[in-house]
Amino acid sequence: MVETQVVTGIATPNIALIKYWGKRDYTGLNTPNNSSISITLDETVKTTTSVVFSNKIKKDTVFINGIKEDITNKKASEKTVYMKNILNKMRSYSNIKENALIVSENNFPSGAGIASSASGAAALVFALNKALELKITAKELSIMARQISGSACRSIFGGIVKWNKGIREDGLDSYSEQIFPESHWKELVDIIAIVDSGKKKISSSIGHEATVKTSTLYKERPAFAEKGVICVENAIKNKDLDLLAKTIMKDSNNMHATMLDTWPPIMYLNDSSKEIIYKLHELNDSQSNGKYIAGYTFDAGPNAHIITIDKHRETIRKMLKEISGVKNIIESHIGNGPRIANEKETLIDIKNLSPVKKNS
Repeated sequence: MVETQVVTGIATPNIALIKYWGKRDYTGLNTPNNSSISITLDETVKTTTSVVFSNKIKKDTVFINGIKEDITNKKASEKTVYMKNILNKMRSYSNIKENALIVSENNFPSGAGIASSASGAAALVFALNKALELKITAKELSIMARQISGSACRSIFGGIVKWNKGIREDGLDSYSEQIFPESHWKELVDIIAIVDSGKKKISSSIGHEATVKTSTLYKERPAFAEKGVICVENAIKNKDLDLLAKTIMKDSNNMHATMLDTWPPIMYLNDSSKEIIYKLHELNDSQSNGKYIAGYTFDAGPNAHIITIDKHRETIRKMLKEISGVKNIIESHIGNGPRIANEKETLIDIKNLSPVKKNS
């Protein structure tokens, strides 16, 4: 790599159809108690991450959504520490040893249950792999991304992705793989109803551990989710929207039930979230053919992801627009995974080795 060459990676969030909640390791491996399955979204929602290494940079410096993060601070957040660990690990594999400037931005709300940490970690390891002239495989990148944010391992791939939970203590068998390409079911769409774009009160990392430790319902959760993975895989294979919708709603409800059963209780859903649930059930039940046309699923946040197909988009949008708590509606089809961006998409001013200044 020519010194001070900027590399920019773009990755998108994924929405889990069968959820990951609860870990068997809390030391940075982020190995889950159950497998999960997701769709990678298109670039309607994305994280852009630019990376440059230079001897002119005095210490590793990170900007996330315009805010400078001190990754050397002992009081840094858990994800920031994990990001630093992966940066150091990947740099140790390379002949490039200079300090890094990393600038990352989301074009959607962060910390609100739309998997911003997943797209962020995926974009980072994807860009580092290129910038450090490494040739790490997608499987290995998924393992690295997982160590920053568990669900990030699924955003390394496009299409329909399965995260195998693994059983090894070192986590090397806990990785993601694409099981269907984005072209398999092009009509599938995620309609995201934003009811609160603020940061959630309880982070996912804290919630994972609290639920496993205190929820009496959680002991049934991993086995329930594993059955759901098989069911969703079959539904997608056969393009069975009715089965897909019913399965993902039951799984989302099951996960949030274990959160509510956590002590103190964790409640990510708000009144608008609940109204969406009621309205969608009413809509599905009103269909004359008895087949469900859409299913909701909620990650660790109040914003609803409604999975349907193109021909039902307007019906779902009409329903959402009648709910006063819905502030914004975002639509995303299945994406094809991370990519290296062009020069126009860079976030780093190479001349000044600083974030690009935005036009006001």
